[in-house]
Formats: sequence, C-alpha cells, structure tokens
Amino acid sequence: MRAAPTTIILAALLWPPLVVCARAQPAESTPPRSVTATRLLSGDAIDLDGRLLETFWTRTDIAADFVQQDPENGAPATERTEVRVAYDARRLLLGVTCLDSEPSRLLGNQMQRDQPLTADDRFMISIDPHADGRSGYFFQINPSGAMGDGLVTSSAGGGGQQFNNVNMSWDGIWMARVARTPAGWTAEIEIPFRTLYFDPASSAWGINFQRTVRRRNEESLWNGWPRNQGLTLMAAAGRLTGLDGLSQGIGLDLRPYAAATSVAAPGRGIERVDNSATFGGDVIHNLTPNLRANFTINTDFAETEVDQRQINLTRFPLFFPEKRTFFLEGSSFFEFAREPGNTILPFFSRRIGLDDRGVPQPIDYGVKLTGQVGAFDVGALQLRTRDTSSNVGEPLDSLALARGEQFTVVRMRRRMLAQSFIGGIYTRRGGGGPPDRHTAGVDVALSTTHFRGDDVLEVSGFWLRTTPAAALCEPRRESCPSSAYGMRIDYPNDPLNFRLGISQVGAGYDPAVGFVDRRGYRRVNPAVRFIRHTITNPIVRRYSFEADVDLRFDPEGRLETRRPDLQALRLELQSGDFFELHLFPLFERLPRDFPIFGAVTLPAGSTYTFFRRQYQVRSAGRRLVSVNGQYEDGSFYSGSRRQVTGTVNLRPRSGVLLGVTADYNDVDLREGRFSTTLWRGDASTQFGPWISLAQVVQYDTVSRALGWQARFRWIEKPGNDWFFVYTHNWIDRERLVTFDRRAAAKVVRTIRF
Repeated sequence: MRAAPTTIILAALLWPPLVVCARAQPAESTPPRSVTATRLLSGDAIDLDGRLLETFWTRTDIAADFVQQDPENGAPATERTEVRVAYDARRLLLGVTCLDSEPSRLLGNQMQRDQPLTADDRFMISIDPHADGRSGYFFQINPSGAMGDGLVTSSAGGGGQQFNNVNMSWDGIWMARVARTPAGWTAEIEIPFRTLYFDPASSAWGINFQRTVRRRNEESLWNGWPRNQGLTLMAAAGRLTGLDGLSQGIGLDLRPYAAATSVAAPGRGIERVDNSATFGGDVIHNLTPNLRANFTINTDFAETEVDQRQINLTRFPLFFPEKRTFFLEGSSFFEFAREPGNTILPFFSRRIGLDDRGVPQPIDYGVKLTGQVGAFDVGALQLRTRDTSSNVGEPLDSLALARGEQFTVVRMRRRMLAQSFIGGIYTRRGGGGPPDRHTAGVDVALSTTHFRGDDVLEVSGFWLRTTPAAALCEPRRESCPSSAYGMRIDYPNDPLNFRLGISQVGAGYDPAVGFVDRRGYRRVNPAVRFIRHTITNPIVRRYSFEADVDLRFDPEGRLETRRPDLQALRLELQSGDFFELHLFPLFERLPRDFPIFGAVTLPAGSTYTFFRRQYQVRSAGRRLVSVNGQYEDGSFYSGSRRQVTGTVNLRPRSGVLLGVTADYNDVDLREGRFSTTLWRGDASTQFGPWISLAQVVQYDTVSRALGWQARFRWIEKPGNDWFFVYTHNWIDRERLVTFDRRAAAKVVRTIRF
C-alpha cells in the first residue's frame, strides 16, 4: 500500500527533531530552589487576617531572593518578597510579605473574584502536587484581596506566552486575606488539601511564586525566571519539601443547589410567563487521592455569563468558549493535541446541553471521572440531555420535539519520559434519532526543557477518524475521507520563537461532540517571532517582529487560502503602552458561493488577491482611562473594507470598571456595499472580594438585537454562592420589542466530608 505523500513529508521533516527531543538530557541548568513546609503543632492556631501575627510564622523556612524576569532578566527584584509555608493534616498555609518602598503607589483596582489582575500589583502561586512538571494549580491575589485561580495544563513552554496554558475558569475552594502595612502588603492564604489532586505518600511538591510591581511593570520569580520559562511552566518550578501526614478526609463533597426561574418569550408569540423551581446538584467523591468522580443530576447553568457577541465576515463558524462550571472542572484531562487556533477539537463541551443558538438544553444526569491512575491521566464523561421543544418556554406538543441524546467521552494519556505523553480519545453521540456518531484518535507529544541547554522544544502529532459524514461531501467527489491528522514542532524560546505545523482534514471529518471550523484541506503553518529587549532604554522596553503564515490547499492540492500575518513591528514601552503594525497579503479561492452579508454573495470559483494593513495601539490598563484601538484597511475580495475597533475603560476607583467597546465595518464590494456595527457596554461594580454586580449591554446591526444581562454574585464563603441573573433581549422592528427575558435566582452549597 502506497503511503500518502503528506505522511512522507511529515515524517521526513519531523523525524530528526523527534529523536533529538526524545534523547535531550539536562545540561548545565541551575538546580531548582527548595523551601521546607513547617507542620503546625497541636497548640498552633491561625486567625486568617493577612497579618502574619501568629508565632508559628517565625519558625518557618523563608522563600525569598526573587529574580527579575522582566524588565532586567536575571537581576535581583527591586522589592523584597518573602514566602513562608506551613501546613497541618487538612490544609496548606502560605504567609506572604511583599515589602514596598512606595506603599502609597500600590495598585489594587480589581476586587472581583476570577477577574484579570493585569492592571494591579499581584502575587501568584503555581503548585504541582505530583512534582512531575506537567500540570498544576494557579492562584493569584492583589493588595485589595481579589482572588483568582486556574488549572495549569501541559505546555511547550514560555517564550513570551506565559499564562496561555492556564484555564482561568476553574473555581477552587480556598481562602485568602490581605493587609496593607506601612512597609507594603501581606497576605495569608489557606488551600484545603481536598481542593487538590495529590499523592498523600509524596513528601515533595513542585511550587513557584511570582510577584508583579505594576508601577514598574516588573515581574520577578522565585524559580524559573528565564524568559522561556515562567510561573506556569511547571518543569521550572522549585520544590516544596517536608510534607507528611496529609489528609483529604473521606473525599466526599455534596454540592446541592436550588434555583427559581421566570421565562417569557413574547417575541415568539408566547405571551405567558413560565415560572419554575428546580433542584439538583453534584456528588463528588475521591475514589483515590488522585482520581475524582462527579455525579450530577438535573444540572443547572442559570448563573452562566452571556457570550460576547462577534460579527462574522468569514466563511467559517466562530468559536465561543465554554463558561459552564460543570464542564470547566477537570477540563484539562480532556485536552487533545493542543493545536493553535482551536482548529482540532474532537471534544468541545459546548456541543452538549446547548443548541446551535446557544439555548440551554436540560441535562438529566451525568457522570464524570477525572484524575490519574498510575502513569495514566484519565478523563471520562457520560451525559444524558432531556427531550425539549425547539424554543425556550414553548410546550412540547406545540412544536417539533428535540430528542434527548447520550454523550460519551473517554480520554487517556500515558505519561512517559520527563514531560512527554502518548494518548487516545473516543467520543460518541447518539440516542436522538439518527444513527450514533463516533470519533476516535491518538496523539503524542515529546517535550523537553533542556534542549541545547535550557531551551524548550516540543514535537507532537495526532490522528483522528470520525463516522463519515457523506452529506458534507460534494456529490462528484470520488473520496470523502473522515480523518484528520498532523504534526507540529514548537520551539517557544526567547529571543527566537518558532513553530511549524502540517495537517490535513478530510471533507467528511465530522466530530459529533467536537468543534470544526473548516473541512477538506491540507494546511502548512510556519510561524517565527524575534524579540529584542532593550534593558537600558528609558522609553522602549522591547520590540519584536513576527511572521505567521497559514496556507490551506484543497484535496486536489490547489491553493485555497493564503493568510500571512506579518507583524512588521511590535513596540512595547516601559510604561506598559504598546503599538503594533501588521501586514496581510491575502489570497482566497472560493470553492462555493459565499453569502457574506444579506443578499451580497461572492460567486463560487472566484479568486481574490488583496492586501490589508492593521494598526493597533493600547495604553496600560493601570491608568484611570485606558484605550485599546485598532484600525484596519485595504482591499477585500472584490472591493475594499475599512474596520475600526476600540475599547475605552474607565476606573474611577477600586472596585469599579466601566467599559465601552465598538466594532465598525464599512465594506464596498463589486457585488454590493454594506456596513456593520457592534456596541458593547460593561459595568462592573465590586463591593468587596465577595460581592459583585456585573452588567453587560450589547447591540449589533446584523441581528438588530439589543441584549442586557445583570449578574449579581455573593460568595458567602468559598463553595457557597448566591446568584441573581436577569437577561433581557429586544428586537429592533422599527421600535424595540421584547424578544425574550429570563430571571433566575440560584443558591449553591458545598458540604465537605
């Protein structure tokens, strides 16, 4: 049997790096630092107030002597930071002292839980309980007591892309308190062991710390300060030793909820109001210290934030991220291939419990298993959705019934070598009428953080096959493969960052529980970036140049898309402001008619070569008023397009953030002229770290729909939440007419044993 030409090319390109990556050994690297945790004595107690007044803090080991990662890489931090670690059988305690020579200039604008702290001073922690350098937990706080957390997933390294491998939607149960002092600020942090996966027999964990001094835009770390490493590259973490006698209790969490909703849809001709009350929840049990089972019944997502609207002027569907807590918890165990741009997602949880319009479909029950079994990372999911009518609020006998479906997902990864793995995935969707649809695949990644010394290198590949989707194939096409495969080299370092990806997706590829933006292509995607840091320049901190080329060929080998993104210049100032200039020499060949807007359609078979320019300016987010503006112009298919996008944020005081975003397109084509406008307004009011009110207003001229959501959250204590959410949508029909509205109240409790 003759091998496919693409496979031969892939093997020839990638086999040498595969061998080098697999054989790479640690070179002359600096040994990781370590800090010893102090066990509390029987008489020790803590009043978690952020002040570190308890006597046991004086007995603890100190992690200090942080080193700058930016701006002056390798130099001592300009402000001293000290971290002390203590523990007892059920919790980990950290005492943090952030000394500051100008405490009056500390920045702590954000107060809401799980919001970005990119405009504030902050202290961050990463913890790798398995000490295997692969994944971990992320925690951050600021001087106002704001808390944020996330899950650290496997990553090829830093190279200026820190925190891209952190799932910030994870919501762990932990506590932090801060205090400001004449010498800076201090914090006490309590992390229950029940919140983490770990092996109780292990006495050493991976751990790392990072501090931001925002007025200087200074980042300093305890370990892993080279620019190609960073806080979330867990292979670069230090060591936390001295742990003994840790307990997760019996490992049982009950998370019941009660919710009341009121729904009306007069825009669909339904005048009545449907009021309902629901009850349900999760039972979470640690089958082993490293393996967690979650059983959910009558799952509810009333508290979920509204999606941010986008206007689509491309030929392909847009990607909207998952925001539902049940699917976000443990989501890293289901990741596959990690291809850039969400191009390969055989499992995308938004395909479960949401229809194509984003309308929720009730989930009757589900079972999820996540964790580690020996050398394997395991993720398994089984869910059943409920029979529903096609419109929210309408009776089942009034419209066509949307049958409930069964969803199955199994994902396994076998860890090998120091930071590598080989894995497989299987998904099934069925029970709703059509035949079951299946997806199966394998992926592999060979990674090292010691290539040519301390450089990072990863070589990866994947193969997938789905149930053939003949309806997607053109009638005259002789073959319609339902497979997808590819390989990639990542060299994410500083000053040079390089990536080469080659992949192929069949025209019949259809992962029923996945996301697909495009089918029937072969892709070549080289990218390179060069960064130059200017340590002594008083104005410019760094500048960079980048080229990211996306070439797509149809199955016959004809070029269909050429999209080079040429970053001619990125200039970042010492103040945190930056400027970018991008050039796009584009090519598109349309295999079918492209209805770009309304009745404006670009004909099949047409080819277009056009050139576009993009200018972007962003000011530092710490300012009272910050601006992010983007202007793009140039030719566009058969004519021209001008796009203006901008966001203005106002921070009148700590805890208040007001923002307005606008996106305007003016398109003039041979086939017709049109324009689009999108407006979004955000108002976030934080009454402290535990109480917040977030409001969003959105309008666009494509759907002519105005939407408003107000979301109130009170964290009574971590794990116990109150939510009040009101959503109202209007349609512009000469005047605004209510399309639908929904009010929901929900209370969640967590009971731990």
